[in-house]
Amino acid sequence: MKRDALSTIRDEHASLSAMLRSMLVMIERGPETDGPERFFDVLRAMLFYIGEFPERLHHPKESDLLFPRVARAAPHTMEAIQRLEKDHLGGENRVRELMHLLLAWEYLGEPRRREFVSEAKDYVNFYLAHMKLEEQVVLPAAEQCLDEADRRALDSAFAKHVDPLSAEGSRDPAFDRLFTRIVRLAPSPVGVG
Repeated sequence: MKRDALSTIRDEHASLSAMLRSMLVMIERGPETDGPERFFDVLRAMLFYIGEFPERLHHPKESDLLFPRVARAAPHTMEAIQRLEKDHLGGENRVRELMHLLLAWEYLGEPRRREFVSEAKDYVNFYLAHMKLEEQVVLPAAEQCLDEADRRALDSAFAKHVDPLSAEGSRDPAFDRLFTRIVRLAPSPVGVG
């Protein structure tokens, strides 16, 4: 069954939300629970996933395809769309900075822990608020205001890249190793670790 773009976006948001919440669980537990090697490995994998899928595939489709169509069809969404675009522009740098802070904690030790934890919590809160704004303003406007041609264009674009953490069989095999690592090591709701 072919999924429509707006359902795909909501599913991808749910997957990312679960990932972000699992990151917080791991951070709260700390490396003492499962051992530093496993702890840092899974956090690196999670940040890599965020950098690879949401930042490089999901956000560009929203920015290039969804937002312009919604802004044109529902001008009252423009303020929210501008805020979301600003978020997208800074997203990749924020992930890169988090990865750097994580590596600093891993390699330089406990004095670097507090900065990573603080930034990671801020990032998770920022990202959850970002997705909430999209789901409360942009997606409902898209459902109400987009015409059939716009919907078909969006459906086609969002069908091309499947979230690497989805359980669907059409997942990109290049991400299988990442998927396995995260699911095997991460705590619930993302993983079984």
